[in-house]
Amino acid sequence: MVGHPTFEGVTKPPLRILSHLPVDGVRRAVDGLSGVELIHVPMEGPIPESATGEVLLTFTEGAPNLGDVVARGVRWIHTIGTGVERFPFEHLGERTLTCARGVSAIPIAEWALAMMLAFEKNLPENWLREPPKQWNIVPLGALYGRTLGILGLGGIGVAVAQRALPFGMKVRAVRRTRAPSPLEAVEVVESLEELIPEVDHLVLASPVTDATRYCINREMLARVKPGLHLVNVSRGALVDLDALRPALEDGRVARASLDTVEPEPLPAGHWLYSHPRVALSAHISWCMPGALDAIVETFGANLRRYLAGEPLAGLVDRALGY
Repeated sequence: MVGHPTFEGVTKPPLRILSHLPVDGVRRAVDGLSGVELIHVPMEGPIPESATGEVLLTFTEGAPNLGDVVARGVRWIHTIGTGVERFPFEHLGERTLTCARGVSAIPIAEWALAMMLAFEKNLPENWLREPPKQWNIVPLGALYGRTLGILGLGGIGVAVAQRALPFGMKVRAVRRTRAPSPLEAVEVVESLEELIPEVDHLVLASPVTDATRYCINREMLARVKPGLHLVNVSRGALVDLDALRPALEDGRVARASLDTVEPEPLPAGHWLYSHPRVALSAHISWCMPGALDAIVETFGANLRRYLAGEPLAGLVDRALGY
């Protein structure tokens, strides 16, 4: 990508950035940059005639008026999230699309490890509210010696593996390409079919594509090692809930720790809320102190690359969908 050319004696026009996000929340992304103007545009309804710009900062789902906004001169679109499966690609045209890939890998990986430890140590069930039948002994599991499977070896998958290995876990992973593992101790296997019968914990860290949508289905769940702990920190559409329910009932899946489901938000009365083998949270695994600042800083770093004519980080391949 080529940034703005400079010519001696010629004053460049300001780089105008349209933002569906409140400007006050993203102003620090342009701190220290001269010749940059932030312009807020509404998510819906008419757009002021003066609102034109080369860059658009938006949400991963876009916005109802995205088509109108990008027609105002936008060449580069940056989304503040990671998954772009719901982005309206029909409005992208030849524009560049980037996302905040990898920005939440640390808190999400910590959440996955917390869920695995809670499963093995039977928490919170083991907290006492009254005298137990006996002290000092109870059957507990351990991460040590267990096999962890990871679907997707991008930023989140690598961060999970990095934290699991010091616990003495064996880590195996499936990735889209045949590239070697970025971590020497992580074994890359050919397919989910090969991976799933061998693992005690399975962490889903893959984007949703045509190849991965509902990959955790009846056929795959028939292959699992009985007592599997399933952890989904990616997208709900990776898991067929109609197939998951009977697998939970018969114990093939001992627990499903789900930070993301389909649909979101999950409607009241859904069976996932009350199932005893489900640990459900509201897509919060990305949260940590400074998480929003990190997302804004990711855009700011990319903005500096754009101005310098350098390759952008987090490029989305529209053919792959992520």
